[in-house]
Amino acid sequence: MLNVENVLENLVKYNTIKDKENKKILDYIENTLNLIGFKTEKKDKFLIMSNKAETSIGFLGHTDTVEFTEGWKYKNFALTKVNNRLYGLGVCDMKSGIASIISAISQIDFDNLGKGIKLYFTYDEEIGFKGIKDVINYETNFPKTMIIGEPTYNEIMVGSKGIIEYKISFKGIKTHSSTPEKGKSAIMSAISFINELNKFYQIEIKSNLNKKFEIPYTTMNIGKINGGSEINSVPDLCEFLVDFRTIDKIDEQKIIRKIKILEEKYQAKVQQLNKLSPFLNESKISNKTCNFITEASFLENDRIILGAGPITAHEVDEYITVESLYKLVEQYKELIEKYCQI
Repeated sequence: MLNVENVLENLVKYNTIKDKENKKILDYIENTLNLIGFKTEKKDKFLIMSNKAETSIGFLGHTDTVEFTEGWKYKNFALTKVNNRLYGLGVCDMKSGIASIISAISQIDFDNLGKGIKLYFTYDEEIGFKGIKDVINYETNFPKTMIIGEPTYNEIMVGSKGIIEYKISFKGIKTHSSTPEKGKSAIMSAISFINELNKFYQIEIKSNLNKKFEIPYTTMNIGKINGGSEINSVPDLCEFLVDFRTIDKIDEQKIIRKIKILEEKYQAKVQQLNKLSPFLNESKISNKTCNFITEASFLENDRIILGAGPITAHEVDEYITVESLYKLVEQYKELIEKYCQI
């Protein structure tokens, strides 16, 4: 029987920012699971393990973390316990999920269960989702039900919004600002594009509601804009990044069509960075959804998103509570015993 705090302490000590110590953390996970009867099916930058030929439930978790920002009071690569809180980089997102599943399965007698469990540990979730894409390209036999251990503060989530991300670029003609009619401002083209896009969003997208989501409409965000070189020159280059968190495929299709129309109208260059459709499982155990994107969006089977909390992912002094961590272990045990019965 493995204590969940001890496992979490071992996971947090690895620096997995941009997968720096990816091999080390996978070696630790593999060796630990070997001791409790799990066999390795595939090990690369990702790891797949199982304990029986026939599995009915799977667990998926990413081992990488975001970079830490200035202002941390506690050590990044150590588990620090203060009263009811456990601090450390990645402790919430999502090494607590991985620790909880390892602890949970160490406490279950699978000899009394008809079916087994399959485990997937991925990389590069925080930047490009390369890990889950590699797993999908390799795996041909996912269990019917998958648990994704992202932080939810112990609430079972069975749906997620989709996402469409774009980089949109404009070319102008550079000239001196005293004679702007001789040039063409790439920034003004971008502003006109954004204004028309926002008008479309406010009228045709934001009014469509799905109250199964906490924020019950598709959101739009201009996350970054770059353009120009100096104050006295008409800018010849500008680009911006925009994302939409979609509630359904109707909004998704409308957005794609509008972007195409505006691309032609403003002679822009549009690059679609990511596109994932929303999903909502029919489930008797929950009807709750999350607004953030997880690796669950890449899968096609029944998906449960369930992890510790509170949700402090990407924050300074990231933490979870002790109660949430131990509760998660029990929740995982209940789900495993339910789905692995004969």
